[in-house]
Amino acid sequence: MFHDIEIKDLLQTKGEHTLVDVRSPSEYEEATIPGSINIPIFSDKERAEVGTIYKQVGKEEAKQRGLEIFSAKLPDFIEQFNKINTPMTVFCWRGGMRSKTAATVLDLMGIHANRLYGGIKSYRQWVVHELKKQDFPPNLYVLNGYTGSGKTIILQKLATKGYPVIDLEKLAGHRGSIFGQIGLKPSKQKKFDSLLVQAMKRYEHEPFVFIEGESKRIGRVVLPDFLYDKKENGKQLFIHLPFELRVKIILDEYHPTIYSEKFMEAFQLIKKRIHTPIAKKIEEALRASDYAQAVKLLLEFYYDPRYEHHAKDYTNHQRIDIHANTIDEAVSKIEHLFADQD
Repeated sequence: MFHDIEIKDLLQTKGEHTLVDVRSPSEYEEATIPGSINIPIFSDKERAEVGTIYKQVGKEEAKQRGLEIFSAKLPDFIEQFNKINTPMTVFCWRGGMRSKTAATVLDLMGIHANRLYGGIKSYRQWVVHELKKQDFPPNLYVLNGYTGSGKTIILQKLATKGYPVIDLEKLAGHRGSIFGQIGLKPSKQKKFDSLLVQAMKRYEHEPFVFIEGESKRIGRVVLPDFLYDKKENGKQLFIHLPFELRVKIILDEYHPTIYSEKFMEAFQLIKKRIHTPIAKKIEEALRASDYAQAVKLLLEFYYDPRYEHHAKDYTNHQRIDIHANTIDEAVSKIEHLFADQD
């Protein structure tokens, strides 16, 4: 017989352990326990069908239809679990029928799995509790710089070298600008919160953590107040790279030739904020697929002036300016600054 496990005990589990979310793919995509895999009992369409029967006909009829659907999928369902060679815990939304069904069927097939008591709802409650504690001891060192200064790439390189890094844009699935979601899949708030708490727990005993200078809102998500305030009061590293290199970094990162329509759509949202003759030149460059020229104009007449206005908010004792000709040189200079702080 399967055993129920509470979230506090699950979070203290040592060694390899597989978490299996048996909810539908869209539920899983919206928010799950970080690191979980998805082996759904119902597809999105099947879940909608069962839900409709429940509302319009009745509970027993919905359970019967659910059983019919699941029975047909049972061999494949079991096969996916047979591929897991670690202890496992299954969960659904509230630790109800779906996770109970999964754990019971697995037990009948000789596959042991715990069931998360209270489901992902209990995990969400834990995440909210952790955020309400407003406690993240490490000092924050914040990477700032003109658009295209390679801040995200620098963070990735620092992380590869073993430095503690929280990549907020990666957690948010958004780069923070009006063009920020192009080519990415933006996170919703619950997913972002879960990933953020996971990262904070990972680095809570470090003396410092590198993050990127972000607005309070990143795409669809919002930073918790305490973390945003801590970021604003942290040490600010300002990265300065050559203008032409910044243009190249943007073109390499955003792939405008692939997402040309998305670029034009995003530009229309800021077009009115740019001096009309310049906006016309940018639009003409986009229509002609001259993305280098469009990026240059956007930087010179839109993003750089906005950045310069924002940079004035920080006092001189808060900021460290790092001038470099390449990203690797910038990383090297940052490493030199923090060599004695590990």
